[in-house]
Amino acid sequence: MSFDRAADAARYEVVGGWCDEPLFAAAAIGPGDRVLDIGCGYGGTTLRAAARAAPAGEAVGIDIAGPPLAHARETAARRGVRNAAFVRGDAQTHRFADGGFDIALSRNGVMFFADPAAAFATIGRALRPGGRLAFTVPGDPAANELPRVLGTALRGLLPPRMDVRGAPGVSSLAGPDRIAEVLTGAGYEAITVTALESRLRLGATTAEAAAFLRAWGAVRDALPDPDDPAVQDALAGALEPVGPRPRAAVLLVTARRPGSPARGGRGS
Repeated sequence: MSFDRAADAARYEVVGGWCDEPLFAAAAIGPGDRVLDIGCGYGGTTLRAAARAAPAGEAVGIDIAGPPLAHARETAARRGVRNAAFVRGDAQTHRFADGGFDIALSRNGVMFFADPAAAFATIGRALRPGGRLAFTVPGDPAANELPRVLGTALRGLLPPRMDVRGAPGVSSLAGPDRIAEVLTGAGYEAITVTALESRLRLGATTAEAAAFLRAWGAVRDALPDPDDPAVQDALAGALEPVGPRPRAAVLLVTARRPGSPARGGRGS
């Protein structure tokens, strides 16, 4: 059975789209900026950067997953967004042109790096002197109910300890001190970390929310048989204590590559 990529792209917006307004405000993208979008997935943030924030510049999204990138390219073509491009690769090791971007952006796409310090150093070299970094990552696990729900319902199928601060994966950058340590070690300055919270609208009932999660690509990809009715039951049971609108917590991070931008920069 074919997988509906457009529907899955919409699910990702339900889970992460609430971060977009504060993320883009913090990024302060200028109309002529070149933007690197890390872990872009279906390209929602890349397309927003290209079409709305930097119409005279360019946005390049990078992700390791091929099918979402194919969907992102199709969406860009359908919408006539000509200043967006998508690259399949690992941002930790990709050979970006030195100083080729004004801003590096990411919505919940940087917490899975095997070596975060090396990855952010690579991204930093892709920024021009004085270039900016803005990203969100899942925050305090105590306030972030979705990883707990998934960890409870699908124990043994998803990465262990995903709801434990500092554990590899979802919560690897869930603490301000850890973020400061990684970014300072990678050569950034002017680091800020702001906690944000919201509630995810997964459905009107726990059954609807469970069906949403079972259909979500991030969950389906981890399951041997996502259509097994037991998966729906497990998700509904794990959602019962929190309801169909689990709390979501992220950390909004900004930083800067040292140096001064060249005169007549692209950003404004």
